[in-house]
Amino acid sequence: MGIVAGLDSSPDFTRIVVCDTDTGAVLRQGYAPHPVDGDRPADVDPQAWLLSLGEAAGGGLLEGVQAIGVSAQQNAVIPLDAQGGTVRPAMVGGDKRTQVAAADLIDALGGREAWAQAVGCVPQAAQPVTKLRWLAKNEPDAALRTAILMQAHDWLVWQLLGRPVRRTTDRGGASGTGYWSAATGSYRTDLVELALGHQAILPDVIGPAEAAGTTPEGLLISAGTGETMAAAFGLGIGLGDAVVSLGASGSVMAVHPEALVDGTGMITALADATGMHLPVVTTLNAVRTLRGTAELLGLPDLESLSDLAMKSTPGAHGLVLLPYLEGERTPNLPHTAGTLSGLRRESMKAEHLARAAFEGMLCGLADALDVLRGRGVEVRRIFLLGAAAELTAVQAAAPALFGAQVVVPQPADYAAIGAARQAAWALGASQGTLDPRTPPAWQGAAAQVLEPGEELAVGQAVRQQYVSVREQTHPGAFRP
Repeated sequence: MGIVAGLDSSPDFTRIVVCDTDTGAVLRQGYAPHPVDGDRPADVDPQAWLLSLGEAAGGGLLEGVQAIGVSAQQNAVIPLDAQGGTVRPAMVGGDKRTQVAAADLIDALGGREAWAQAVGCVPQAAQPVTKLRWLAKNEPDAALRTAILMQAHDWLVWQLLGRPVRRTTDRGGASGTGYWSAATGSYRTDLVELALGHQAILPDVIGPAEAAGTTPEGLLISAGTGETMAAAFGLGIGLGDAVVSLGASGSVMAVHPEALVDGTGMITALADATGMHLPVVTTLNAVRTLRGTAELLGLPDLESLSDLAMKSTPGAHGLVLLPYLEGERTPNLPHTAGTLSGLRRESMKAEHLARAAFEGMLCGLADALDVLRGRGVEVRRIFLLGAAAELTAVQAAAPALFGAQVVVPQPADYAAIGAARQAAWALGASQGTLDPRTPPAWQGAAAQVLEPGEELAVGQAVRQQYVSVREQTHPGAFRP
């Protein structure tokens, strides 16, 4: 029996899991928060990630480990000078400073369709390519000194290997940059120049089962990947599976054999960590819809909102909430607001508003699923992630509104597990015990399975009620 480790460096903490190479069973775990600089949350010294990693790995956690996989927050970009030193702190997260830069880039290349054809996505504020544009416009001296570009997991892998001459990344991480195409498997260096003002050295994109290198101590380091791709790999999703993630905003992603080109910009064509593709559709309003409704009703938490919603019935007595509280991306309505429709005397009760909030959130995510289905993506089973997935009102409504089996995995560090699975794959491929085309068959996640059952027709009627209000309020805005 061999053991491998997977580390996940999220925006707030580092988690490490040590797993059995054959089964994926988690043998031990480590955790450490990241040091936080509250003054500049969009700018982070990447050395903080190393400090957190060292703390999480303390106490002999990695003893006997043969290989390490690295998952890290996506959309972080680290500008380095020609000697590999940081030019400035890493730019991380959904950086609102860069919204104007995203619009500038879209115009500079000739519109959304041009970007979709070039790299499978339209520039957004969070993406590295947009942050480079902001850097060139607002910190030109730093931009001029930038000679090398890396993302968070690239940089961590490079550090673990002792900063070798060769720098690497993987398909998954590269596909989120805005200057690498999942369809062609190649960089668009002209887009780096368009954003930054000049060319920069980019990491080599290596295959899913390739090793980035070996440490002087003989520890194999796999390619690494972004958190989204690592979590999908840790869950073990495949063709026919989709993942609906319930955060403040929501996302829907599914495994697909081809890269999708979508000129509307609703689909972001990412690559996954296995050699397949991972198209993603995002909604801006998921759990923030529930939190806003709970605050409006004076409820202390989402569990109370869920309990109240269960006192209502499907359809909320005709009350429909279009949950576009922060504008919306799916459909593309960035400047709109939410809409509450169907107010009648009998529907003006707290429990009906609570139910409408859950149904509105889930119907918005069903719209995102329809975008993927409309492009030929098969969805037979849906993994539902996030703390809100445990709420009774979500589980009662989701299968019927989504029209598919819903799987609610038990909470676990799936990104770290996915990183460990990648490490096991690279280790096995290097030893000749695993096919580099086939990842290790680890045990699936323990989960609760929910079927649409007899409620499917009721759920589809609720969905049609929502669609009717959406079309009346925003005619023609949504075309899956």
